[in-house]
Amino acid sequence: MEASISANDTLFVLIGAIMVLAMHAGFAFLELGTVRKKNQVNALVKIMVDFSVSTIAYFFIGYSIAYGVNFFSSAETLAAKNGFELVKFFFLLTFAAAIPAIISGGIAERAKFNPQLAATFLLVGFVYPFFEGIAWHNHFGLQDWLKATFGASFHDFAGSVVVHAMGGWIALTAVILLGARRGRYSRDGGLHAHPPSSIPFLALGAWILTVGWFGFNVMSAQSVQGISGLVAVNSLMALVGGTLAALVMGKNDPGFVHNGPLAGLVAVCAGSDVMHPLGALTTGLIAGMLFVKAFTLTQNRWKIDDVLGVWPLHGLCGAWGGIAAGIFGAKALGGIGGVSLISQLIGTVLGVSIALVGGVIIYGVLKKLVGIRLSAEEEFDGADLSIHKIAASTDN
Repeated sequence: MEASISANDTLFVLIGAIMVLAMHAGFAFLELGTVRKKNQVNALVKIMVDFSVSTIAYFFIGYSIAYGVNFFSSAETLAAKNGFELVKFFFLLTFAAAIPAIISGGIAERAKFNPQLAATFLLVGFVYPFFEGIAWHNHFGLQDWLKATFGASFHDFAGSVVVHAMGGWIALTAVILLGARRGRYSRDGGLHAHPPSSIPFLALGAWILTVGWFGFNVMSAQSVQGISGLVAVNSLMALVGGTLAALVMGKNDPGFVHNGPLAGLVAVCAGSDVMHPLGALTTGLIAGMLFVKAFTLTQNRWKIDDVLGVWPLHGLCGAWGGIAAGIFGAKALGGIGGVSLISQLIGTVLGVSIALVGGVIIYGVLKKLVGIRLSAEEEFDGADLSIHKIAASTDN
C-alpha cells in the first residue's frame, strides 16, 4: 500500500511538472504575439534557452539553497529511490524557471541576449531560492516567528508572492535600468504605439498558460491525498473574475481580455486552498482591475516601457494575492482560516524587497560591466536579425 501511494504521488507530481513545463510555451507565445514581428524569433529562443539555463542553475545551486537537497550521488543511488524526490525537483524547477520567463516579457525588443542568460543563472541560482527557502522551507525561522507572534505563518500555497511577485518586481528593476524602446516616447512626452504583431498568438499563449495553471495550482498539493477540488474551483472563479474585470476596464481590448485570466490566476495562487469560491472570484475581479489600471499608468503616464505589462500582471497582482489570502482566507469571510493578514503583509513585503534588491544588484552590475541593451542599430533591425540572424518569416 505504501509503495502504491508513493508511486501515485510520484506520477501526480510528474504530471504537474509537465503541465507547468507546458506553461512556458504559453509565456513564449504570449510574448511572440505581443512584440513586433522583427522580435518574434527572439521571444521563442529566449524562453527555451532561459529554461535550460534555469535548470542548470537550480540543479547545481538553487535547489540546495532552498531545501538543502542535492543530487550529487551515484545514478544507482538515485534510481533506488522511489522517484518522488526527483520529480519534486522537476516540479519546483518549473516554478523557478518562471522567473526569467516573466522578466523576458518586460525587457522584450531591446535587451542583449547573453547578459540576460547570465542574469537568469544568478536569479534562479541565488535570489529566487533564497526567498523560496524562507517561505516554503522555514529558513531563518521566520515562519515559526510569524506563527508565534501573529497566530499563523506566511501562507503562499502556489506562489503568488514566491514566484509571481518576485518575478514581476525583479522585472521592474530590469525594465527601468534598460530604459524604454527607442521611438516609444517622444521628447515632448507623446506616446507612440507599438501594436501587437499577432493577436491570435497572444491569445494562444494566454490559453496555454490558463490551462497549465491548473497544474500550477492544484498540483502544488504535491500528493494525491492532498488534492483539493476547492483549489481547482477557486482557480476557475479567479480566472473568470480577472477576465470579466479586464473586459470592462479595458473596454473590450483583446490584449487586456486575454491577460485578465492570468491576473486572476496570479492573485489566487497564494490562497486558493483556503478561500471560498466567492472570495476567489472577488480576488480575481480586483486583480483584473488592478492590472488594467496599472498597465495604463505605467505605459502612458509613468513612461515605463514594460512591454507585456509583467510588473502590473505578476508584480502587483502577485502582491495582491499574498494579501488577499489573509483577507479571504479568514473564516469571517468564508475561508478555511489559519491565516493572518499581518503575516501575509510581512511575507509579501519581504518577497518584494528581496526581489528589488536582487534585481538592482544583478542588472545594475551587468549593465555596468557588459551592458544589457542592444545598440540603436541592432534595436532598429530587430533582435531576430541582430542576435539570431534569421527572421520569423520570409516574403516570397
